[in-house]
Amino acid sequence: MRKKYILLLTLIGLLAILSGCTEINEPITSESTGIWNSYFVYPLSWFITYMADLFNASYGYGLAIVVVTILARLLLLPLNVKQLKSSKAMQEIQPQLKEIQQKYSSKDQKTQQKLQEETMALFQKNGVNPLAGCLPIFVQMPILIAMYHAIMRTGEIQSQSFLWFELGSPDMILPLIAGVATFYQQKLMMAGNPASQNPQMMVMLYVMPIMITVFAFFFPAALALYWVVGNVFMVIQTLAINKPMMKNKDTGGDKK
Repeated sequence: MRKKYILLLTLIGLLAILSGCTEINEPITSESTGIWNSYFVYPLSWFITYMADLFNASYGYGLAIVVVTILARLLLLPLNVKQLKSSKAMQEIQPQLKEIQQKYSSKDQKTQQKLQEETMALFQKNGVNPLAGCLPIFVQMPILIAMYHAIMRTGEIQSQSFLWFELGSPDMILPLIAGVATFYQQKLMMAGNPASQNPQMMVMLYVMPIMITVFAFFFPAALALYWVVGNVFMVIQTLAINKPMMKNKDTGGDKK
């Protein structure tokens, strides 16, 4: 659990550095300098503007954010599949892992060393890499934060509307949708995971949707739209991936 908290703090720190310390209040243009602006933020901003011009409609920028968000999620799909499979593999060996931890519950150095050895042997036997689920998160973060920057720093977005809301102003309904979508997406990710019954994990299940909802009330609706589309995509993706995985698991169980 301590490692999970360290990972969470690391991600929050990375988010703070990239979102707060990289000219977030300055418009992004072709003249913007720096690796972050030139190779991450501006290409996404340009692509959003290009797609908006392509739609050539009053809803152009709203549709562009939807399409670009989906394309970004599709680009990250292989990493997300790997993350989900790694999570499922860890779930399947939890009973064996718990037995080993109970067997070597003593705190002395030799016992703890034996615990680590048998734990690693269990991982190797089942082809589980405990860090495999973390790597995709670190790879995704720069892309997702660049999307955040592109939306916030593309001036044309601020004066456009989409559906019932103004993209450049906070909305009262969209944040609630974003919060619900985030909650459901996390609920699906935790489904069937024994660790999800841990009180700390249950707290995170509610903290993240609440944070997203509160932030969305104060940020432009364009960002809330991005969160809604991204999380709805993740819900569909998780359902689509988990269904065949669970079917294969049940089939394997029947054969036994």
